[in-house]
Amino acid sequence: MSQKLYVGNLPYRTTENDVRKLFTKYEPIHSVVLISDRETGRSRGFGFIELEEINAESAITELGDTIFGGRNLRISKAKDRDPMDARTPKLQHAHQE
Repeated sequence: MSQKLYVGNLPYRTTENDVRKLFTKYEPIHSVVLISDRETGRSRGFGFIELEEINAESAITELGDTIFGGRNLRISKAKDRDPMDARTPKLQHAHQE
């Protein structure tokens, strides 16, 4: 079974390939997704990586708070995103009489 991890405080120039290299020891890597701003396309400095569950704890322990590209990484188990996330705009219905 696989586990998705949050990888935060990444340098803005980090590529998917950079993240794959960083986590090579914990292969197989199922997926890597770096999050970018919808409007500007610039990196938001975080992403997600999916590893085998057996390797996820080791990756968190060994790579968490290590220096990568001059920044301290933040690595943790990813939380499921709430489908009713508060950042999602809510539709307002016009009342007609």
